Amino acid sequence: MNSISNNVLNSFKEKYSTTPNLYFSPGRINLIGEHVDYNDGFVMPAAINMGIYYAVATNNTHTINLFAIDFNEAFSININAIKKMDGWKNYVLSVVNEFILLGKIEKGFDCVFSGDIPQGSGMSSSAAVEGGLAFALNEIFNIGFNRVELALLCQRAEHNYPNVKCGIMDMYASLNGKKDNVILLDCTTITHEYFPFVLEEYKILMVNSKVQHSLASGEYNVRRQLCEEGLSIIKTALVDVQSFRDIGSVEDFASLKEKMKPEVYNCCKYVVEEIARTKTAGVLLEQHNLKAFGQLMFATHEGLSKLYQVSCDELDFLVTQAKLNPAVIGARLMGGGFGGCTINIVKNESTDDFIKQISVAYQQQYNIEAECYVISISDGTSRIYS
Repeated sequence: MNSISNNVLNSFKEKYSTTPNLYFSPGRINLIGEHVDYNDGFVMPAAINMGIYYAVATNNTHTINLFAIDFNEAFSININAIKKMDGWKNYVLSVVNEFILLGKIEKGFDCVFSGDIPQGSGMSSSAAVEGGLAFALNEIFNIGFNRVELALLCQRAEHNYPNVKCGIMDMYASLNGKKDNVILLDCTTITHEYFPFVLEEYKILMVNSKVQHSLASGEYNVRRQLCEEGLSIIKTALVDVQSFRDIGSVEDFASLKEKMKPEVYNCCKYVVEEIARTKTAGVLLEQHNLKAFGQLMFATHEGLSKLYQVSCDELDFLVTQAKLNPAVIGARLMGGGFGGCTINIVKNESTDDFIKQISVAYQQQYNIEAECYVISISDGTSRIYS
């Protein structure tokens, strides 16, 4: 156990008389396949060594007791009175609500949680919060759902109270991660393959821009609507196309450009190209061709910035700086966009120098002190103490 898990456990013992289990629910990175999980595409995420720690125990009452250490906020509610609320409570209560809707939980529980995922970083703290609690409740109430069922439950939870119409990737990666492997997830069949992600000469480095220009969730929903509008036009015009994944290439629907608003066409073009890139990425990993994989990451950023338009000046600056550095073989924005982190693959021996270089350049350009994290790929959500 580390300092965060010890703090969670000690806080629980101070507040409640029940005996908890302790769980770790990781955040996630996504190597490639951004904004295509809700467009029936392929994504390539991985669980990471940063996440949310939960101490949870049944209490044989009808009261749910929650304490969020990072917000220094306690909250209690009768299980029969659960409803939509503000902030972090929405994410937690929505998970409980999904179990209630299925008739799986009738009693209360005690819960303390804390984590080390930077807010707004694109490493999906919300999925870690949801997945960790879902996994814990599934165990302590002996519900018996498997990890895929839990991921789907968490996706419904985020759609419900928080009203973020997310795809399945974040929850799936957090719950199904495997140490030193990435997941190639088919977002249509909800099945996956593992690909060893052997870094040997490289490190994964996250650079947090420390900016968030707008609520990514709102813009996220807008992009989803644009894609749905475009796909409706495509399905009407192209025989045998029911999904973006059925389109062989951008040229196959280029003739429809005049039928779409520019922002709709650009979003669709990005999605088709990104699905193709993600499938190619799996082949490159099998070939151990990490440099070519990195070039796909740069191409993804270009698409996210120019076509999908979810980047911002700060993220574009960070990726440009990375691209100019010969020690970096791939970089792009990661997550919803409009701020958050870039993900970079950097040569081991040059990591410290790159951190100094990009931090100074970013400070000079925007007067913001970037945060940098070296990330390792971890196993998915698990119990670590009982």
